[in-house]
Amino acid sequence: PSLAFAGDGGNYGYSNSGYSVYEEENDRLTESLRTKVSAIKSLSIEIGTEVKNQNKMLSEMENDFESTGGLLGATMGRLRTLSRGSQTKLLCYMMLFSFFVFFVIYWIIKLR
Repeated sequence: PSLAFAGDGGNYGYSNSGYSVYEEENDRLTESLRTKVSAIKSLSIEIGTEVKNQNKMLSEMENDFESTGGLLGATMGRLRTLSRGSQTKLLCYMMLFSFFVFFVIYWIIKLR
């Protein structure tokens, strides 16, 4: 009986120290997990901030493209209006310009 008691006491001491080792490992793993969760939290906050900044930039770009599109549309409308105008006027201006260029070239050749 005393041998069994010593064995029981030894067993109790062994399982207490084993429990302590497991508890320390559990605490260490818990702290490691806490650190990783904290890192993931800060990373997700940074991602959220970056997404907000990117959405703001995209919204500004959309506004710029809309205003540019409006300006381009107005310019195209003016060009259509010009093209619908009298073709004879445009042809006359082109002929006058051509005669002027030929006259200047003729005059430069004549002076040499």
